Amino acid sequence: MPTETDRVRVLVVEDESVLAAVIGDYLRADGYDVAVVGDGAHALEAARSTAPHVVVLDLGLPTVDGIEVCRRLREFSDAYVVMLTARADEAEVLQGLRSGADDYMTKPFRPRELLARVRTLLRRARTPGPLAPPTREVGALTVDLRSREVALDGSPVDLTPTEFDLLACLLENTGTAMTRRALIEALRGENWFGDESLIDVHVLHLRRKLGDDAATQRFVRTVRGIGYQLGDG
Repeated sequence: MPTETDRVRVLVVEDESVLAAVIGDYLRADGYDVAVVGDGAHALEAARSTAPHVVVLDLGLPTVDGIEVCRRLREFSDAYVVMLTARADEAEVLQGLRSGADDYMTKPFRPRELLARVRTLLRRARTPGPLAPPTREVGALTVDLRSREVALDGSPVDLTPTEFDLLACLLENTGTAMTRRALIEALRGENWFGDESLIDVHVLHLRRKLGDDAATQRFVRTVRGIGYQLGDG
């Protein structure tokens, strides 16, 4: 995440030149450093050279589509990814989220709403309070809330920013069954509107990376009819 002296870098990947220009102008007016590219191959090059904090990524791109860009991006970057999709196609949205995206918006959308999403994502980098231990252990799982590092049996676990924030939220509310709405609000803010089942997708990814599953539920337990809570490891 950027320090107080850094300006937040945003990479906009959009092949519709007019829309890309509008998004770039709104983000610059809000104080961000913005780079704009129009295809998937250049997106990956730009991400490596500029190390963005946020990537606004269209799914329908030439050369390399947005799904593949997101997959490759996750190999070297933990930037927040907001994907843009032309259709409210559930399968397409789920595929994008499975590739590592943190949030999505369906075209057409208001640029100010995109700004609000970006601000919300950047506010999610939390550190524990002065009395809270920075490192928490749950069975074989170790979570450092300050460095945002996770280890399982001593081996590092590579989580996306959203997956880490979801795990941190469950840690901060140990013993409490969190509704999907409460988790959405913790990750996205109270004014976020969208499908609450988005949480289920992120839980699926988190469990998979922690070697967990719906049967054992060592670390993330399903509370039927309510949502999720932290397991005991």
